[in-house]
Amino acid sequence: MAFARSKKTYDPAQLYEYAVQALGRRMRSVAELKRLLRLRNVVGDKDAAIEAVITKLKDQRYLNDTQFASTYSSLRKDGNKFGRQRVIIDLKIKGVHADVIEKTVSATYEGVDEESLAREYLRRKRVKQPSAASRANPEALKKSQKETARVFRMLVRAGFRTGTIIKILKNWNVEDELLGALQEESES
Repeated sequence: MAFARSKKTYDPAQLYEYAVQALGRRMRSVAELKRLLRLRNVVGDKDAAIEAVITKLKDQRYLNDTQFASTYSSLRKDGNKFGRQRVIIDLKIKGVHADVIEKTVSATYEGVDEESLAREYLRRKRVKQPSAASRANPEALKKSQKETARVFRMLVRAGFRTGTIIKILKNWNVEDELLGALQEESES
């Protein structure tokens, strides 16, 4: 069952208060806040009221996409241990401009060793090295290949480059044939 939409109507001052409260709950990009405000019932010209609120928030420095992107990418890198590509995708979804994303993510990930970040991500997620299996035991080999593929896909979703993932899996003595198949799968 869907929730009923609010019947409350906002004048520009109330809309501003609502926007400040929304920013108090969590940081948002300009595009996210605009989407949120468009869901409200506004007295008069809705678009003009929203633009006035956004402009006022920018002037007061409550709303800044560059600062948002910088903070967001730092939190995702340091807290979640995500790779660069995941942060870029997340910021695009949040409506941050491509130029801002490129500058802030480049600054955040400058000098970061992607391989060690990926290893930290695996430690954080408590992912263990896939068990070694020989061709003599096909069932164990299949299970090991499934575990390896799961780890590979997990690291791709976390935003790490294929080359870095392959390097980590080679250190785990994964067969080159399986690594080639996984790399082809990720490129298609």
